[in-house]
Amino acid sequence: MEKNLRRKYINPYLGGFLIGIALIAAYYFSGEGLGSSGAYKRFVIASIDAISHTYALNSHYSGAIVKAGHPLNTWLVFELLGVVAGAILSAAVYGRLKWEIGKSPKITNKTRLIAALIGGILWGVGTQLGRGCTSGLIMSGMAVNSLSGYIGLLAVFGGGYLFAYFFRKLWI
Repeated sequence: MEKNLRRKYINPYLGGFLIGIALIAAYYFSGEGLGSSGAYKRFVIASIDAISHTYALNSHYSGAIVKAGHPLNTWLVFELLGVVAGAILSAAVYGRLKWEIGKSPKITNKTRLIAALIGGILWGVGTQLGRGCTSGLIMSGMAVNSLSGYIGLLAVFGGGYLFAYFFRKLWI
């Protein structure tokens, strides 16, 4: 039984190594590190542009991106689509592809979905205020030996430990 459990999950060291290789490739081919918030921003801008091109063109938030061409014409969008496709493929290969809401048995599906929605909104607002996501800050920042990458690592994980106590009932 132990042997079967080991086959269902990728070795974390191999996973970390592969992320590092992907980060090096991202810098080599695009001149930028990894991150996801830029792709989400482009999807929002493409939606605004589809609804009202004039508004998107004249908006301070989206104008420069719309003027430069189609908002989805960036490698970040393909990176995010690759992450989603890779997750689905991995789940299918290892027999974990199913529809479910990951949560504690102590809370309802509704509570878990509301908490996830609030967390997603806070993440979206935070990435725009901070001009990027934590993966971009930590992985890409530390890859170029930036002090902000190390400070970000301490802040993200330190904040996670501080707030985990208060939100533990949503998961445990």
